[in-house]
Amino acid sequence: MPAFGCAGALASMLLGNGDGNDGRHALSQRTPAPSPYPDIGDYALLGDGRNAALVSRAGSIDWCCMPRLDADSFFGRLLDWQHGGYCAIAPVLPWRAQRRYEPDSLVLTTRFETAQGCVEVCDFLRLSEPGRRLIRHELVRVVTGIEGCVELEVAVEPRFEYGETIPYITPLAHAGHGIQRFRATGSDTTLLVSAPHGLSVQAHRSLCGKIKMHAGRRWFLSIRLIEPEPGAADTEAVDLDAAQRALERNRHRWRRWLQSIPPPYRDDAQTLRSALVLKGLIYEDTGAMAGAATTSLPERMGGARNWDYRFCWIRDSVYAVEALHRLGLTDEAGRLRRFITRATAGSAEQMQILYAVSGKRRLTEIELEHLEGYRGSRPVRIGNAAASQHQWDVYGELLQLAWLTVQHQADTGADYWPFLEDVLNHVCDHWTEPDRGIWEMRGQARHFVHSKACCWSALNVGIALAQRLGKKAPVGRWRKHRTAIRRAIDEHGYDARRGVFRQVFDQPQLDAALLRLPKLGYIPYRSPAMLRTSDAIRDTLDHGGLLKRYDIADGLEGGEGVFLPCTFWLVVCLAGQGRRALAWDYYRRAVACANDLGLFAEQYDVESGKMLGNFPQVLTHVSQITAFLTLNEPGAR
Repeated sequence: MPAFGCAGALASMLLGNGDGNDGRHALSQRTPAPSPYPDIGDYALLGDGRNAALVSRAGSIDWCCMPRLDADSFFGRLLDWQHGGYCAIAPVLPWRAQRRYEPDSLVLTTRFETAQGCVEVCDFLRLSEPGRRLIRHELVRVVTGIEGCVELEVAVEPRFEYGETIPYITPLAHAGHGIQRFRATGSDTTLLVSAPHGLSVQAHRSLCGKIKMHAGRRWFLSIRLIEPEPGAADTEAVDLDAAQRALERNRHRWRRWLQSIPPPYRDDAQTLRSALVLKGLIYEDTGAMAGAATTSLPERMGGARNWDYRFCWIRDSVYAVEALHRLGLTDEAGRLRRFITRATAGSAEQMQILYAVSGKRRLTEIELEHLEGYRGSRPVRIGNAAASQHQWDVYGELLQLAWLTVQHQADTGADYWPFLEDVLNHVCDHWTEPDRGIWEMRGQARHFVHSKACCWSALNVGIALAQRLGKKAPVGRWRKHRTAIRRAIDEHGYDARRGVFRQVFDQPQLDAALLRLPKLGYIPYRSPAMLRTSDAIRDTLDHGGLLKRYDIADGLEGGEGVFLPCTFWLVVCLAGQGRRALAWDYYRRAVACANDLGLFAEQYDVESGKMLGNFPQVLTHVSQITAFLTLNEPGAR
């Protein structure tokens, strides 16, 4: 029998040491947790522009996907604690832990303190070398003894294809300098695991071991995705010095990247952290930005509102392009803008509202019935059926992007204007039809006011672009439909009795997406109708100082938490109305929903104080950046 039973025993031991809330774990007792799953906010993101991983407060990597962040997981117990796979490093004896990101980076350091001493575990995804053809897909963990002597338990239990495939693990010949190597192979995936002495294979299915860390001693663990052909990795040995050099390069490159952000924005820790999250979730090969690092983290615990967010939404990306430009991150903004232009090129009729980060269109939604889901939240989904929905607001966002493109004098190619003209004519043909809206409703299609206003905005911007660029276009037709859309909103989307805009034509409910109407140019921030609408949204949708998206049946069972981006949208709206003190109040409340590392999920449960939804969520981080920039614009009062 292995030293601690099996790799799974380490998981139980780890969770017995902590309360899962503040990262400080009792040294004298082990209180059983009600659920083995850590809170969503207990995780930290590792990213390198291609891959993504989540590390818990307990030093366990419970989510990792390679060679792309939307690939199958090989550590995935985030979605099935028993069968998903993980990689854990933690002291044998009771411990308490503190964690932090290295300054201006996505390098995570966790410090474990025990009665015998303390150690630090430094985790990162190795950045590929600029200009080199070799692309690394490598997770590295560097352990350093700080004080005394601490015995650690290590478990590596990969499970491929979202836990369906248990790989076969075999030891390889030693690489010299006391380095052990192991190959884990199953299906079309092979991992190369390298470490100094201390690990052994358990029943060909996991790696386990104990290591003693004295002050000043270092140890490392490297897990690399390699070609499946046996022998392909034999010349790619990793040793301690190589791991340490990779760590230093990662630190340097992250810090150098942030140097382009100007003060005063560079002085705000939350804004820098949000920028780093965006960078970590931008797929280096195409410039696309994933909506989140995860799939199927629930919007309500135990419920079915579980979606795959590891794709690139056109809407969210347009918001991100603007935020990145305002931060001075013009290279990332330009690459993301070009990805959207490429992905949506062609016929407006065929355009989708989201794409794979590779640009692929087909995102078939599948339910993985073999997984129990995070804390029993089923189904677990991969792919996203929303890709086939009609959401008319995306056309307004595309034209907003076109305006940004012209403002920044970017070269778009000869086909860009014909495509935009096709989009605008498509708007004229279809704006009268119902759609699924910004919230991707899976029930009945409806006439959403926000979608109609986005169609109005598309035509409004298109007319201005045609005039600015001197293009021959059917602007007369566009003006006619622009007028018709406003008339329809006035008659059906505006509640004259209350003096507020509605969520849906001829229905009384409100929608936090209406806060974006001034941003679209549809109505001034300080107009009486917008002032009344924003106040009505606060009165109706505010829950504990944060906003819900809407209060309407959406065709799905169960409820959800407050939607953090909406609160940041309210901040922008209030700032535009000159109500800055109130805007700051809402901003501080929303920022307080980040975890200790400054990471946001999509939603938040006010009652429990816990995060909900996929994590970390790009739209929340983009919205935080935009709110902060708006509150701190030069000349703002």
